[in-house]
Amino acid sequence: MRSRQFDWKPGTGLSWHGEAGFEAEFVLYFGAGALLSDPACYKALRKAFPHTALVGCSAGELFDPAQICDDRVLAVAVGFHETRTRLASVEVAKASHSADAGAAIGRRLAAPDLRAMLVFSDGLNVDGTALVAGLQETVSPMVTIGGLPAGDGVAFGPTLVGANAPPASGCVAAIGLYGEHLSIEAGIAGGCPPFGPRRMITRSQGNGLQEPDGRPAFKPRRRNLEGEDLRTIPGAALLFPLRAEPRHQPGQDRARMMRSIDQASGEMIFAGRKPQGWNAQWMRSPALMADSAAEALHQAEPSACEAEGLALLVSCIGRQLERGRRAVEKIEAAAEAMAARHALTGFDFRGQVSPHPRPGFSQRHGRTMTVATASETSDEA
Repeated sequence: MRSRQFDWKPGTGLSWHGEAGFEAEFVLYFGAGALLSDPACYKALRKAFPHTALVGCSAGELFDPAQICDDRVLAVAVGFHETRTRLASVEVAKASHSADAGAAIGRRLAAPDLRAMLVFSDGLNVDGTALVAGLQETVSPMVTIGGLPAGDGVAFGPTLVGANAPPASGCVAAIGLYGEHLSIEAGIAGGCPPFGPRRMITRSQGNGLQEPDGRPAFKPRRRNLEGEDLRTIPGAALLFPLRAEPRHQPGQDRARMMRSIDQASGEMIFAGRKPQGWNAQWMRSPALMADSAAEALHQAEPSACEAEGLALLVSCIGRQLERGRRAVEKIEAAAEAMAARHALTGFDFRGQVSPHPRPGFSQRHGRTMTVATASETSDEA
């Protein structure tokens, strides 16, 4: 396996980090929506990789071992010795079509030797929980599903994904990875401790939470938000995610980040579903991002021993708000924990899709640091 990082900036074009001369199966690139919307960006990538699958996704703050930035597009080109890849994409008109979109992509990529899938979706118009459910209906439970919804920092504006086309809203793209030589590891760590009483979700619909313990969802939570915070919702509300857990499946908890609030009715809309009957508990921070990064990286340490690989670090955008500009903590933790032979690229998004560390199945997470590493065992490596 081979991987090389590079970036693109308006006016200066592509800039490579080391040798670039190898045949890549796919290129992943990430950046602010305004940069990805610049036609010159996709044009430069396609010129450099005329026959390679290009997958782009808008993001918040970006980082690699050398920099933390939001003024450029960061990218990584990936090539394999033995592993096969395939790209599939669909357009999603509205969130209610998300499960069907996941099932359609799953059917296109399904095969006996499918080992893993990297999935990228619009962060506003696609229901990530339903998308993953659709994928899981059509592929083997042994397939590792990882990915993320596109973001745009804390602006909550349009989010973009592109699959062999300029990034646009309403797109879901997935890369299937095939073969016995591929090694995929994943790690996830939180850092937002729960507080207050544990409540039962007594009324919810889709991604909306209307009542915990028969009370309006937003009314009790107002006590945690000062007047200035209330004026900056939903941004400030990201500092208080919800911990949701199936009542009869302890250990399968997940954090849900809020997207909006109906202050008149008290309904809270989260990025992910919380079915009635589940337990729920508020969470808050801060917690050191470095601790989460180191823990997640330790979980995802590659088991395959080879010269090169790929490491993707994904931090939920809610954690960017709580840490301010001190994002260097997670870079330092990653650099210490991950071998230099892996191309390490990271970004802030609105959540992630990753296997849960306890049950092992893939699901949507929020307010976490997740890490995925890919490497390959081959006689040629």
